[in-house]
Amino acid sequence: MNYVPNYLDAAFAALADPTRRAIVARLALGEATVNELAKPFEMSQPAISQHLKVLEQAGLVVQRVEGAKRPRRLAKPGIEALDQWLGMLRKALEKNYDRLDEVLAEMEQDQEEKERKKQ
Repeated sequence: MNYVPNYLDAAFAALADPTRRAIVARLALGEATVNELAKPFEMSQPAISQHLKVLEQAGLVVQRVEGAKRPRRLAKPGIEALDQWLGMLRKALEKNYDRLDEVLAEMEQDQEEKERKKQ
């Protein structure tokens, strides 16, 4: 059974690569050109362009035309879709932790009652 919506598959696959995660982290600071994105990596501009293509196809990055430049930025819909899905997981985890807290509190209370009965 598949619990991940199909449109997120490409996004998570794209983010499986550490270079692409670093590019997304850099773009979170603001848009950048391919040359600006290539600087911190020991990679050619075509290699960075290929990573950007994967991120664009996954809906995480978009480009705009500014004369000869094509700066990239994060794609709000793609990032929001990831955030929404991760938010659903966060809520589920919070419920699990709340239930665990309740069980632990009951166990502690039971232990205290046993200790009092021994006295």
